[in-house]
This record gives sequence, structure tokens and C-alpha cells, in this order.
Amino acid sequence: KDEAYMATIQNLCSRMEHSIKQNNAIDIFEEYFGDVDVKTAADPPHAKTVNLYRDQQKAARSVASMCWSPDGGNKLAAAYSILDFQRSDSSIKMDSYIWDISNPNRPEMSLRPSSPIVTLEYSPKDAHTVVAGLYNGQVAFWDLRKGAQPVDTSSIANSHTDSVRQVVYLSAKSGTEFFSTSTDGMVKWWDNRKMSEPYEQLELIVNKGTTDRVGGTALEFESTMPTKFMVGTEQGSIITCNRKGKTPADKIAGLFHGHHGPVHKVQRNPFVLKNFLSVGDWTCRLYSEDIKETSVMWTRNDTSFLTDGCWSPVRPAVFFTAKQNGCLDTWDLIQNQGTPVLSTLVCESALQCVRVHDQGEVLVCGAKNGLITLVELSGSLSTIQQNEKNAFAAIMERETRREKILEGRVREMKLKEKKGGGQAAESTEPREGDDGQDPVEKANKDFFNTLQKEAEELAVKRAKRSGVAPAEEKMEPPKVMTDETPVIPSKVQEQTPSEPAQKINSLAVPAPGENASSKTQQSSAKPTAVDA
Repeated sequence: KDEAYMATIQNLCSRMEHSIKQNNAIDIFEEYFGDVDVKTAADPPHAKTVNLYRDQQKAARSVASMCWSPDGGNKLAAAYSILDFQRSDSSIKMDSYIWDISNPNRPEMSLRPSSPIVTLEYSPKDAHTVVAGLYNGQVAFWDLRKGAQPVDTSSIANSHTDSVRQVVYLSAKSGTEFFSTSTDGMVKWWDNRKMSEPYEQLELIVNKGTTDRVGGTALEFESTMPTKFMVGTEQGSIITCNRKGKTPADKIAGLFHGHHGPVHKVQRNPFVLKNFLSVGDWTCRLYSEDIKETSVMWTRNDTSFLTDGCWSPVRPAVFFTAKQNGCLDTWDLIQNQGTPVLSTLVCESALQCVRVHDQGEVLVCGAKNGLITLVELSGSLSTIQQNEKNAFAAIMERETRREKILEGRVREMKLKEKKGGGQAAESTEPREGDDGQDPVEKANKDFFNTLQKEAEELAVKRAKRSGVAPAEEKMEPPKVMTDETPVIPSKVQEQTPSEPAQKINSLAVPAPGENASSKTQQSSAKPTAVDA
């Protein structure tokens, strides 16, 4: 009941009444375009370098593998090693690092393994756990809260016999199971609670009836398909496997061909799971599980080797490829299927790996000289477009149908070739009246018969010029000279066909009423070659 309080309330009420009337006239919080889909700006795709992270060692070690922290934060695990044969030096430290991307000057912590780390992976359920595959074939895991030393490492006797190329966590409830592959041709399943030996393993034997294994270079596992996984091999093929198989042969379900060298990367599309990409040699290929004979789409052969690739986690039709010349290519299958929409020179050294952040706005590229580059992508590459998933699925479905039609056509042609080959085999069988003569001998016989005919025709022409009927002669092989063979004088051998005719005419009987003596005198006046 204070008079000052009452005056203040009356003053505030008048102001509040004025504001309420304004709000009733115009709603300042009204959404005018709420039913319209937000589209990204029409700016061309571009990327820019944000930070550089250098190896703390003076020796040039390549960035072998990288992995983002699963909590969507700013932590990045990077593995450094020298993969070139006989280039390793015992004086070089084998540390790998955990980086905070907001601090490019110094890593947050180090990982100190017993052998250089080739590949590493965060646990999807625990951001403090990291597993790694080592150069000597062992696997190890770290609890980042316990320091730089590994908590446990597999025994050498039960590990791989060659360097581990990739490790992937499984979608188990415990979050402790993972599997690994190596170029020794083995896939092994581990549990980091018991690292002494693998609890399951599989030999990568593709050809039945043999014991030859193919080396594994890449793994792909989708958590929504807990029993299926894929393995990229050194021979350029991709093996699809199923853990439900009763025998090792049943566990290898199929085989995809396409590359002429080792497969560096295999990854399913995060939006359309039946389509996946593979990176190897000079191309990146897109496959569909509906067709196993060939890939559905592929890039043109590049002038430089492709070393890695990955899908965008936010855009279904966008993927990235890293090349040996230091360039990062960005592909958008909706805009252009023949050439990349963006090609960025990230580093002067060869790129070894590329990883995109879960939010799709930044990515990191690891180079052979130990340099990690943080690249920021434009909004057109990090924001999903309208109906992009349906458009990408339609593109892949169309290409799948096209490959099925071509595949059916190829089968028809092969069937016709088989039928034609059978008819050709029947035609080569000896028929009635066929002497079965060797074709080479027959060709030689025809050749000499042709020469004889040409010689006879030439003799006829010469006889017509001289007026003497040609004698029927046959070409015979030269005879061997013996003592009984008469020797013909050289003069007789050189006489022309007209000279014997003149000699015969000179010795002929004279016609009635003709003086024989005059004819004899005329003939004696012109001696012939025989008289001489």
C-alpha cells in the first residue's frame, strides 16, 4: 500500500499496454516462410585450408591413418609410420599423436607403441579407447586416461605375420570387440579384455580347391549389418563375407572385380547401404550389391594414383578422393558424373589418407611428409540438397539397370560363341572325300601347279612368235648327271627354236618340178650351226 509502489505500477501498466497493442498489431516472431525448404546458396563449391599439423619428429614419416573422436568433438588421432621397405631407422621414435584441432602447435598426447602404428580406430562407444594395428602384425589398445603406454597388446605368436592394414570396431553391446586384416591373408576378431589370442579368424581363400590366400588391405563394416563385412585385397578384388557361414568357404559369399592393384579403401554409402565405393590404382569405382560382375559407375583413369577416398556423412551424392600428386578431388554425382566439381591442391607431397568430420563441414588430409591439413568445405558441399537422397538413389538404380542389360547381352554373345565353336568343331572333322592332307603341303602343291601353268602359257606364247607348235612338257626336278647321259654341245643349247626349223626345211624333199640341185646349193650356201 505504499504510494510510490502504486504510482510505479500505474506507470508500468501504461507502457505494457502500449507494447501489447503493438504485438497484437504485428507479430515480430512470425515465420513467413516456414513451409519452404531452405536451400543453400548458389555459390560454387570451394574449400580453404584452416590449419596445419606437423609431425614432431625430424625424420619424414608419413601419416598412415587418422580417425575423428566419436563424440563429435575436436579430437583427432593420427598414426605416423614409415611404410617404405627398409627405410625404417631404429633411432626414429615410433610415437603417434592425439591432436586437438584448435591447437596446431603441439599434440594433446602421445601414443607409444612397441612397433610403428599403421592403422588406428576410436571405439564408437567410448571416446577414451583407441585400438591400433602395428607394423609387426600385433594389435594393441589404449585407454587415453591411463597414459601413453598401451593397456594390452596381442602376443606375437597369435598375431598377424605381416603389417596390419586396418582395424574396425564391431557393434557389440560390450563395445570391446573389433577385427583386423593384414596382407598375410587373415581376418582376426579380438576382444580388448583378452588380447592374448583372437577368438575367431578367417582365411581369405578365394579359389576353391587351393590353399593360396589373398592379402587384405581394407575393411568395411556396417553396424546395421552385424554379420556382413567386406575386405579389399592386394589383387584388386573385393570380398564380401558373412560370419554366419558354417564353413570357411561358406563365409566368403561373393567377389567383386574392378581394380588392377591393391584396394586402398572400401566404404558403404551412409544413406544407400547397398551401394559402396572402392579406391585403387587410378580409379574410384561405385558398386551395387545387385551386380557382382562389374562396377556400376567409375571415374576416368587419372594421371596420378588414388590413395584414399570416403563418402560425405551429410550429402549422399558427394565423395572425396586423395591422389598421389597432392590433390583432393570432390565429386558430386548429381551435378557432374564425369569430372570432379572441385580439385584442390592440398600439399606438395603425396596424400595418404582423408577423413571427413561427422558434421561434414571440415576434413583432414594426411600426407607422406607427415603434414596434416585441416580443410574447411563450403556450404554447398556440407549441406544436403533438396531430394538429394532420392535423386542419388535414382541415379544408382538407373545405372544398375543399364549394367544388368549389358550383362545379359554379354551372356547371350558368349552363348552364341559356344554354339558357334561347337559347329566349327564339327566342320573340322574329316568328311567323305576329304584326304586329310596337311594344309601346308596342299598350299605348296597348289603353288607349284600354278608355276607350271604359267610356264606352259609362256611356252605357248613363244611358240606362236616362232611359228612352231609347242611341245607338251612338264616341269620336272633336275636330274643327276651320269656317264650315260649324252653331252649336248653348247652351240646346240644356245640355238633358238627357229634354227632347227630352218635346218629341217633345208633337208626336205623338193617338190615335183623343182630343181633339187639348186635347192641343195642354196642350202649349202648358208651353213647352219649344226654344219659348223
